[in-house]
Amino acid sequence: MSISDRVIAIIAEQAVLEPSDVTPESTLEELGIDSLGLVESIFAIEEEFDISIPFNANEPSASDFDISNVAAIITGIQKLVSEKV
Repeated sequence: MSISDRVIAIIAEQAVLEPSDVTPESTLEELGIDSLGLVESIFAIEEEFDISIPFNANEPSASDFDISNVAAIITGIQKLVSEKV
């Protein structure tokens, strides 16, 4: 399973949706994921990939990690995974 598929599966689980309902263009807001769901998604993704996401839940806009849509999240995670050695 690709990084993209794994991230979509985690986000879909948080949104209580089927992975097929989650598109790269989907925003977390469109998927019904609130700030608590976002934090839970971040934790699940960190655990899945054994990475640390530079995300400040108190100030999402001040973060270097782009959470504007699913594609941006996947891109950020792919970068973190590729940097991890």
